[in-house]
Formats: sequence, structure tokens, C-alpha cells
Amino acid sequence: MRFSGHETFACRYAWLPKALHAIQDNRTLFADEDDAMVELGVGKNMVRSIRFWIEVAGMARSPQGREMAPTELGKAIFLRHGRDEFLEDANTLWLLHWMISTSNPCLLAWDHLLNRWQEPDFTESRVLAAFRKRVESEDRKASDVSLLQHFQVFLHTYVPTRGVKGELSEDTLDCPLNELQLIAKVGEREREESGPREAIYAFNRDNKLTLTSGLFAFCVNDYWHRHHPNEKTLSVRSIATSAGSPGQVFKLAEQDVFARALDLRDATRGCIQFNDSESLPQLRRSEFMPLHDALSAAYG
Repeated sequence: MRFSGHETFACRYAWLPKALHAIQDNRTLFADEDDAMVELGVGKNMVRSIRFWIEVAGMARSPQGREMAPTELGKAIFLRHGRDEFLEDANTLWLLHWMISTSNPCLLAWDHLLNRWQEPDFTESRVLAAFRKRVESEDRKASDVSLLQHFQVFLHTYVPTRGVKGELSEDTLDCPLNELQLIAKVGEREREESGPREAIYAFNRDNKLTLTSGLFAFCVNDYWHRHHPNEKTLSVRSIATSAGSPGQVFKLAEQDVFARALDLRDATRGCIQFNDSESLPQLRRSEFMPLHDALSAAYG
């Protein structure tokens, strides 16, 4: 479980493509923060944040010592002749959301709010109370400030921040996952303790029109491989409601997951098929899709 390392910055548009190109040319770039500051054109805290996000998003890793290298996924998306070199495709936004939300070790806010939160909405005070309880249950220590900052980074990743006059904050203009419209402010309420009123947020559970059948297939394949690698069948309910499943991470209604399951055969070229059973609708796989095939499905 992680709740620090992002240096209080949400990921920004230019960071991932720029960092991937930089470490492709210089694998020890992040070993010297002064060099990284010059190369990436940001301050020291942002250098650390960029390193955090490219690793959490599964775009780069540290294979040995001081070096960092793009992963096969990072190369296939952002490097030359990649699927989305300049982060212009909505499929990449959903893919990044998936990778960040299912990272190992997990990010506390993403794991708790996407996979464990059962209420229809949430507020800062209720979330922070839940975070404290979770941290204590795992014998970890975290200050209230650290937990608050972590929650705010989660919010800034998905909710555009507006100033007093209603203008968009510069801090969130470059957060690409804002475009997913996954979370919205739906009201305000009095705090249980004294203090100013606090915002109420809710997940958008409508049909995600920009989430393509191919990208959904990529994530089903990835979820299956991570969580049930030896199983040849998987209930549709599992990919709709289990922790770390596409249904939970994308906040899809269960009927939407069932509808999308019908398209898996075509999207995966027969690797995953829907088996309609009255007792237990299931998915059956003949094999896992290799990364190249899964990306071909995701990007059509």
C-alpha cells in the first residue's frame, strides 16, 4: 500500500511521453535529479513525481540499480511509432486509469475508493476516517496531512479544480484523466465536526461511451491473468464486482458489464468467449492474449 511518492502532484499530460523518451535515451536520468530537472524542465519535486507516475502507470521500471527503462507497454504506447505517442487517444486515458488503479503495491486512495467504498457518494472527512482505519489495520503509520494530500491528489486526477470565481485551476488543466469524467461534485454538506461545509462527490456510473470494447477486452485479459492465471473459466459477475475488476475500476453498472461481455469474442479474436448459462453466465478462455494482440484489440 502506498500513499506517498507523488509529491502532491497529479500526473500531467506531457509527463509520461516526455519521460519515456528521456529514459529511452538515458536510463540513468533519474539517478541525478539535477540532470533530470534540466532535461525535463521541471523542479526537483516534480522530477520525483514524474518518476513515481511512470512507474505506477506501468510505463517504466527500475530493472537494476540506478537505471530505469521503458516497459514493453510503455514502449508500445509512447515511444516512436507507438500506439499513442502524444497521448491523444481516449483509449490511452482509460488504460492509464486501469494501470494506476491496479498497481502493485496498490495506491491507497485508488484501491480504497474504487474497490472497497460501498456508499453512493463520499466526502473528504468520511474518506480520511476510512483511510486512517485502513492504515491502522495494516500496522502502518501516516500523518493526517499525508492522508489528506493523498486524497487531494486522487481528486485532482479526476475532478477539475475551480477557483473562487469559477475558473479552472492551473494545477488540473494538465491532468489528462480529468477527461474521463469519472467523478463529479454533486453537492455540499455540513461537516460532522465544526468547520466549513464540505463537498460531496460521486462516481459517474453511466455507460462509458469512450471506453471501447477493445480496451475493455484488454483489461479483462489483464485482470484474468493477474488474479486467476490458472482458471479457464470466470464468472461474468467476477469481472463486474470483484476487487480490481474492470467493473469496479471503471465504475460500470453490472448490466453494462454483461452487455460488454457479449463483445469479447470478437474483440479478442476468440481468445475469450461468453458462455450464456442461466445458472452462472461465464467467460471461457482458450489462451491469454499476448501484449501485442491485446493492444491491437484495445486500439482497434
